[in-house]
Amino acid sequence: MVKKINAMYFSATDTTKRIVSTIAEKISENLGKGRTVNNIDFTLPGVREEPVSFTKEDIVILGVPVYAGRVPNVLLKYLNSISGNNALAIPVVVYGNRNYDDALIELKDILELNGFKVIAAGAFIGEHSFSKILAKDRPDEKDMSIACYFANQIYAKITNEDDFIIVNVKGNTPYRKYYMPKNKDGSPVDIRKVAPKTNSSCTDCKLCVDVCPMGSIDYEDVSKLNGICIKCGACIKKCPSQAKFYDNEDYLRHKYELEIEFASRSEPELFV
Repeated sequence: MVKKINAMYFSATDTTKRIVSTIAEKISENLGKGRTVNNIDFTLPGVREEPVSFTKEDIVILGVPVYAGRVPNVLLKYLNSISGNNALAIPVVVYGNRNYDDALIELKDILELNGFKVIAAGAFIGEHSFSKILAKDRPDEKDMSIACYFANQIYAKITNEDDFIIVNVKGNTPYRKYYMPKNKDGSPVDIRKVAPKTNSSCTDCKLCVDVCPMGSIDYEDVSKLNGICIKCGACIKKCPSQAKFYDNEDYLRHKYELEIEFASRSEPELFV
């Protein structure tokens, strides 16, 4: 029987954390006997420097956000360093209501190649990292209810099955290329080098430095970057003074297009 439930996640704005933690806690509650959840939050760069290994008696719920329809490429090195050793795994991806494309099948493949047994998988929706409108305040109460239902399905599976059937998930192999926005002329644009600006409301509280998952914001001058920006939204959404913003034309055009084109509610998809 499983002896440890592990919630593992990259969650710059806490949406993935909420989904993964809820699933893990519900499974742990169902298993009973005073079990606690082992949380591994690998959002900040220092955590991703530490090796992680599991055993066949572990269950790992591992969640990442969807960036451009795929697993964030900045996480691939870390994810591929995790040793499964026949632990049971549930990959979870969280996307901003557009589409999760090939992110879930990619994460499933990574886990299987690392020695995990993938027994279930899920794609959930969280407020888009670019926007405060698209999938606003999600995951919401309905999403969390579905996460609990998913956890109950997983619990039933691990307590009633000895040999687990391979889980099939939606997606393409080979994977599609990373999703790229287009400019007003319909030509693809690369927004990878776009970085947030800082306005005069900044109080120099350094919170943005602390929450940047790439460790890129300069401590001495928070308006400067010493590394890449992955457009995770952490510094913008968590700034108490609303001092961080984007002004790049292509970025803003893409943001507005997403808010209009994908306004209709998407629902989680579960694979058990």
